[in-house]
Order: sequence, then structure tokens, then C-alpha cells
Amino acid sequence: MSGRIRLTLGAWAATLMAACALLPLVKPATWIVQAAFLLGVQAGVGAAARRVPLARPLTVAAQAVVTVFLLTFVFVREQALAGLVPGPEALERFAVLLRQGGDDVARYAIPAPLESDGIRLMLIGGVLVIGLLVDTLAVTFRSAAPAGLPLLALYSVAAGLSDGGTDWLWFLVAAAGYLMLLLAEGRDRLSQWGRVFGGASSRTAGGEQSGAVAPVRTGRRIGVVALGIALVVPLGLPAMNGGLLDSVGAGAGGGAGGGGTISAVNPLVSLRDSLNADEDQQVLSVKTKMPDVSDLYLRIVSLDDFDGTTWKPSRRSITALPDGTFPTPVGLGPDVKRTEVDTTISAADWYAQDWLPMPYPPSGVNIRGNWRYEPLGMTLVGDHGQNTRGLTYQVKSLDVQPTAEQLASAPRPPASIERDFTKLPDSLPSVVASTARKVTEGAANPYDQAVKLQDWFAVTGGFEYDTQVQVGSGSQAIARFLKDKQGFCVHFSFAMAAMARSLDIPARVAVGFAPGSPQADGSVSVGLRDAHAWPELYFEGVGWTRFEPTPNRGSMPSYTLPDDPGSSVPDAARPTETSSAAPSATPSASESCTPEQKKLDGGCASESPQAALPTGDDGPKWYAILAWALAGLAALALPLAPMLWRLRTRTVRLGAHGRGEADAAPYTLAVWQELTDTAWDFGITPDESQTPRKAAARIVGLGGLDGPAATSVHRVANAVEQVLYAPQPRPTAGIADDVRRAAAGLSAAVGRGARLRAVLAPRSTVRVVWTASAWWSGVRERVLALRPTWRKASGQQG
Repeated sequence: MSGRIRLTLGAWAATLMAACALLPLVKPATWIVQAAFLLGVQAGVGAAARRVPLARPLTVAAQAVVTVFLLTFVFVREQALAGLVPGPEALERFAVLLRQGGDDVARYAIPAPLESDGIRLMLIGGVLVIGLLVDTLAVTFRSAAPAGLPLLALYSVAAGLSDGGTDWLWFLVAAAGYLMLLLAEGRDRLSQWGRVFGGASSRTAGGEQSGAVAPVRTGRRIGVVALGIALVVPLGLPAMNGGLLDSVGAGAGGGAGGGGTISAVNPLVSLRDSLNADEDQQVLSVKTKMPDVSDLYLRIVSLDDFDGTTWKPSRRSITALPDGTFPTPVGLGPDVKRTEVDTTISAADWYAQDWLPMPYPPSGVNIRGNWRYEPLGMTLVGDHGQNTRGLTYQVKSLDVQPTAEQLASAPRPPASIERDFTKLPDSLPSVVASTARKVTEGAANPYDQAVKLQDWFAVTGGFEYDTQVQVGSGSQAIARFLKDKQGFCVHFSFAMAAMARSLDIPARVAVGFAPGSPQADGSVSVGLRDAHAWPELYFEGVGWTRFEPTPNRGSMPSYTLPDDPGSSVPDAARPTETSSAAPSATPSASESCTPEQKKLDGGCASESPQAALPTGDDGPKWYAILAWALAGLAALALPLAPMLWRLRTRTVRLGAHGRGEADAAPYTLAVWQELTDTAWDFGITPDESQTPRKAAARIVGLGGLDGPAATSVHRVANAVEQVLYAPQPRPTAGIADDVRRAAAGLSAAVGRGARLRAVLAPRSTVRVVWTASAWWSGVRERVLALRPTWRKASGQQG
């Protein structure tokens, strides 16, 4: 393989490996396959142009033209001439796609969907541009070291946008690709890197270094600087990360900037941690003019994407914070009674999270700092590191008070709401929908169905609020919960929202805080253990409406309660209630968690990490168990590989062989090889220049052998000389036992450390490397021998 071909492949591989840093940004990652193919075509055109040979500028121009044709064919062939040549319409379409890509980058969280043609064009087009630069510098102009700069740009952009969790892995991949490119440039260009890569530098007769040294030294320095910058630059670039109820948070993105997405973090992980806190620390202090603080739910974010296993936030675009009054909530009609309420909220100094807890629906917010607005959920998210730590802010919100009649007479929701918020995955067990139909049998309208579901969970269904529950996981988790009837707020809200969707009622799950504990100064203290999840159902004319299916938590909305004072439905005026850690004796009934109880040591019972439905299936799959078992065996076998290889080799060499005269020579030589390797393992390096007799004397002398062990070594040496020099080699009996006696003697003559090293890390295993190197050299020689003589001529000269 010529140097040019090696460099071309090295440039292609280096660009592709650096592009792997972009994989976490977009899902699915299938775009990398298309990029690899197009990058290969681009590299192939360059290789062909250099073979002609074309002048360097013409080579670059040919690659650039082909790159434009490739992008045109893939993205805008319908507007192009013959599907390849971009005309005015194609260029206009390119501009539209790039604008769309920029908007989608601001709209979507990481990972963004690959369905966006704009994002795909930016990804593949960017990789091809970097690939062209790398190929031009490294192959066309034979300067591989500066080619690390465009690779650095590609990696740094990816690292700056990612969440930082695996940046080190992608750096190693990109760095490995860059080093491969440097190695492919040629041994003579890397001689100053040291003996590992190239041996000593050449010198002239006068003792001065040759002329190639200066460029090589410059290339080495550029390479080192590029790798160093690649480690440092991402630290100063914004990272897309965030959390919901985390004790620390980095906002929608780190650093400075505009910020245009909500991080698609599943908040249930942080919710579990909050509910399981050892101490019920105060998170928020709330002062409100709301007459009934039992309705003071502080909503943070809604979960509307249901995959059959868990609920999570959808990707949502965020905009600038509206000036003045917020828009009217979606679906809220003018006939529904509402009252605007002023609320002041102070966050604890240690409580730093990205989403802003607010009563729903907010009509205005007065807050300092950098905050962005998500219109559909009517939530605020911190922009690039902004969080709630120590903030005090004022929220105006609407206390919406619909009547049962208004909810019962609600018309069918708009098609877009119904389409997006009634989706259910095929993996959801059929028992969920059948149970929903059974529970709501006889209901006259969606509102009656929703109330029946709520009452079934909270009162009549026999459910228990149990902090030690083991419900299960995976797609069967909701079905298991409906069967066992034990769980926490997350189970109840998940199940009711899924069952509502099965009845074609738009539903989502809200996460935030249930009403806290009233204090003597008129404020309300909201603690970690007030973290809560509840379902929201949509009714046209009212909008998103809260329901409370969890027994003994929060309060049931007044619009879901019957007028009969003797109803068994719990009093709506009660604040957040909990039960003891043990399962209750009777279904769905316990005393409320009063403010006095909250002040006592230990407070009220909290929800444990089992509160969230895990995202796995019911137990590990067989292939997962097999994979982990194989990984464990591999991890165990890797450090033991040298020992295992020596044991296997020793068994083969000393094992049963043919005992005829034809087998005498190979068997005896294999036994001798085993003896010399055993001595090598104990520190006696073999000397191939000596005769067997002198080698045996050397082993006996250096190994401190005497008696039977020394005699055994000499017997094996005599057997070797016999098969090497006798006219008719004859087998010698017992030489395998001689090797074992010699090994025992060598082992007895050294300390414990040397014996352990000889067993666990035998020196003779280096023969594996020698064998592999010899095999590769043989393969390479055979391949070169098959090439026609005309291909041995060099290509275009640099």
C-alpha cells in the first residue's frame, strides 16, 4: 500500500472518528453511516485526482465540486438540474434547510431528532467540509500535523454542546484518529517523536540533523498543542444539561448565551431522591393570598411523552419571557370563573434547580436572572446556568374554579390536543384499557369518567398507600400496580393518566410540590417530602385540569367532589397527607399529616425510591444476563490471559505426541523450547546463538540448579543434539518429566515474588507478539507480491 493511499485512509478514518463526538447530539445515530459513505466518495475522488496527477489546487477543487454534488443529490435533488447540479432553486432550498436546522437546534433538546432535514444537513455537511480540509492538508499538501486543527474544531463544537458525561470517551476516539493520521504520514516524518514511532533521527556526516527535522519538530509541536487545546477548549464552551429537583443544576445550558431548548431530563430520578430524603428540609417558603392553601400546588414541569414504561417531558421550544401578562392558558374559556392570585416564593440557598416552581396557570412572573418561557406547559426554565438558588420571586396565577356542569358539558378537544395527548404505545398491556372501561362503566361523559377513575384510586378501589411497595418494572408495571393495589403518587398518577388516554381523554402527568405546611407567620413551608406528581386532564373550555388520585396526599379538587356532605370522598380542604411507612390496615384511609406532625423528628412518612416506575422490563432479559456473564468472564480472563496461554502452551509441548522416528525431532525441539521458556519465565533470557549443551550449562549455572534438576536439563540438551545431528533421530523417553523436574528446581531457587511473576506474568508470552508480527509481515509481503509492477510506481509527487 503506497504512502498516499495510507494517508487517504488515515484522513478518512480520523475525520470519521472525530465526527463520532457528534453522535450524542442526535438520535438515532444512523446519519454517521451516510456521512461515512459520502466522506469515502470524497476521499476517493481526491485519491483519483492525485493519481492522474492533477495540480494540487485542481485536486481540491474537484473534491469540493463532488462534495457539492453529493449534498445536492442527498438533500435537494428535486430542485437540482439532473438531480446533481445545484441551480438557483437548489441554493434557495439549501438556505431554507440551514435556517430550519438553526431553528431546530434552538428548539430541540439533546438528543435532537434526526427527522429534521436541517439538522441532518448541518451534521453531514459539516463533516464533509472538515473531511475536505483534513484531506487537503494531510494528503494533498502532505502536512498531517496541521490537519489536527479542523479535527479539533469538529470535536470542540460537539463537546461544547454535549452534557459532558462521555466527553472523555469521544476525546480518546478523536485523539486516536489524529494519531493514526500522524502515523500514516510516514516513518521518516515522525522520526523525532522517539524510538516508539520511528527510531533515531538521521544526521549528516558533519553531525548535524537532516533537513527534514525542522518540519517534523514543527508538526510534533502542532500536534501536541492541538491535543492540549482539545482538552481545554470544551471547558469554556456551553454544555446542555439540567435537572428538575436536583440540589445543584446547570440550567438549560452552561455558560453564557441565548439558550433555546429545554433539557429533556426525566425528572422522576430527582423526584425519587427528594421523596427519600433523610431530613425533610425546607425547599420553598411561600406567601400567598389564595384563600385555601390546600389548593396551592406548585407545578414545575409536565410529563406528556409516554413510552409504555414511564412518562417524561417532550422536547419543547422555549422563547423569551413574555412582557407583562402571560397568554391565556390553552383551552380556558371566558365563562369559567377565575381569580388572579399573588404569590411570593423564596427558594432555599441550597436549592438550585432549573425549572421554576409556580402555581398553575401563571399569568405573570416577576423574577431576576436569565429565564426562558415554554409556552405549551407555561413553565420557566433557567437559561445557561440560571437556577433558583436563593431567589425570591413573585408569581401572578389564576385560581380557576370550573363547575362540574362546565366540565361535564365540555366539547370534544381540538384534533391537535387529542392526537398528541392520547397516544399510547402498543406495549401497554390490554388490562389497562379494559380496567378503565370497567371502572368508568355507566359514565355519561369524559368528566364523569375522570371522576370515577379518581374516586376508584383514592377511595373505592382498595388501593393502599405503602412506602415499602415492590410493584415491578417495565411495560407490565402499571398492570402489576393495578393488580397489587399498592404504590405511591407516581404510580397513581401514571396509572390514571394512562387509563384516561385509553378512554380518549387527553392526559399528562405534572411534577412539582403538593401543598406544604402553614406556618404561624402566615407563610407555607414546602419541604422535600412535599414533592409530588399528579395527573392533568384536558377539557375544552377549561384547559388542563388537576385531579388527585393518590390517597392521603394533597387535596381533591372541589369540582370533583359531590355536593352530598356524607360522601366518603376525603375532605378537599385537607393539606398534604401521608401514612406510615407500613401498609395501612384499611384501604385508602389514614389520618392527615398535620403541621404539628411535620415539625416532629422524622416528620411524616416519605416516598421511597420505588416511587417511580423503573424503565426496564420485568427482570433482566436472558441476553442481558448472558452479556454480563461474558463480560465478567472477559474481565476475569484478561489479566489471567498470559498465565492461561502458558499453561496451554506447556500442555501442548509436553503432551502426548507421536513416538515414531518421524516425530522425534519436532517433539524433542518442542520440549527444548518449553525448557528455555520456563527458564526465561524465571529470569534467564534465552540465547539463541549458543549450542544446546552450552545453553543447558547456562541455565544450570544461572538457575542455581544441582542434583536431579541439573541432570534433567543436560538430558534434554543431549536429546536435542541427538535429533539435530544424528543421521536417524530417535525419540528419547522421559524428557517431558525432565522439564518438569527442571522447572521445580528453578522455582525452588527463587523467591516468592519471582515464582508469582513466573506464573501470573511469564516473560515468554512475548512470543505471542513476535508470532503476530511475523504473521503480519508475511501477509504484507504476499499482498505486495501480488501487485502488478506498474502499481509500484509512485503517484503524484508532493
